[in-house]
Amino acid sequence: MRTLLQIALGIIAAIGGFLDIGDLVFNIQAGATFGYDLLWAVVVGVVGIGVYAEMSGRVAAVTKRPVFDVIRERLGYTAGLVTLLASQAVNLLTIAAEIGGVAIILQLLFDAPFSLFALLATVGLGLIIWVLPFGGLERVFGYTGLLLLVFLAAALHHGPDWSATAGGLVPEAKGSTLYWYFVVGVIAAALMPYEVYFYSSGAVEERWGPRDLRVNRLNVVVGYGIGAILSMSLMVVAAQLFLPTGVDPTSLGTVALAAQIPFGEVGLLVALLGMLAAIGGAAVDASLAGAYNLAQFHGWEWGRYRRARDAPRFTLTWIGFLAAGFALVCTGVDPVDITEYSVIFSVVALPLTYLPVLLIARDRTYMGEHANGRIATTLGWVYLVLICGLAVAAIPLLLATNAGGG
Repeated sequence: MRTLLQIALGIIAAIGGFLDIGDLVFNIQAGATFGYDLLWAVVVGVVGIGVYAEMSGRVAAVTKRPVFDVIRERLGYTAGLVTLLASQAVNLLTIAAEIGGVAIILQLLFDAPFSLFALLATVGLGLIIWVLPFGGLERVFGYTGLLLLVFLAAALHHGPDWSATAGGLVPEAKGSTLYWYFVVGVIAAALMPYEVYFYSSGAVEERWGPRDLRVNRLNVVVGYGIGAILSMSLMVVAAQLFLPTGVDPTSLGTVALAAQIPFGEVGLLVALLGMLAAIGGAAVDASLAGAYNLAQFHGWEWGRYRRARDAPRFTLTWIGFLAAGFALVCTGVDPVDITEYSVIFSVVALPLTYLPVLLIARDRTYMGEHANGRIATTLGWVYLVLICGLAVAAIPLLLATNAGGG
């Protein structure tokens, strides 16, 4: 039972990373535009984040040190500062988008101004983080986010084209810049840096040790496996419902329709509640990740297991991130646009995030008998090369496609 409860860390990290507001719309748009053709990109992304999440969790369990502590040591002050600034900018954009996403869901459920719901979302998320211990946070958002399995049920209800599904799992080279923009976006969304920052810090929060390496592997396999299934379900149901009719699903309300069409009002309510949990969970992940990063870089006391007065700068930092996110979303910028830009710009920070993790995970001086084996090291280097390629291609594709607008 203890093991089953602990895999909530992997579930909230995966759902928050794979299915925040931008991913919900992004995956639906990918299916509505290209059908089953981008399923392979989800697989590439989930294997990559699984490889590096497992490494970061293992490093935290063995060394008792989270990812950003490792980054500062391995890269030095200057490169560590660049990574910090880039990751914090992405965190802020992500938090703003998620607060906006929660407000949109509340608007779909109730009738009141967007600005009021944005304020309620900010205050509500802050109170939840303040009141719940770390384990409570991951279980509430992680397990409630499983309501998104309604999209898997919807996809199965309509009867997937299994031949096309299998074909979509095989990479296909196309000349369309829009196609490659979605490829980069789907893979990059799975590899968002805040996921490993939150995950490794969460392992320290829960006081993992070498005995918890099995839990770490289960977190990765189960948590990120669920995230991948949900992402692919969104693409499949969009290919079934929206591609044949030419619907352009650019809003969260349209995403929820994918569950309402087969299951009526009950399906719609379940989808909205699952989306609320996933988007709220992503806001929590990113807020705490931002506070973890800053505290670990400067050597401050940090952690939800500490009382606020014992880690005041850490506490003020996550509160400040929520407040800044609220201020940004109140400028009127579309939350979906904010998230898509944050996904693309995060690619630039990915090499500096994942290189130190790979270096220390394979270093027997730190890791002893728990250092990377040959397979983990090989996959780590393969994905690092892929990440560098994404970093080079991301901004040009963003500009060439007008952020996916064609």
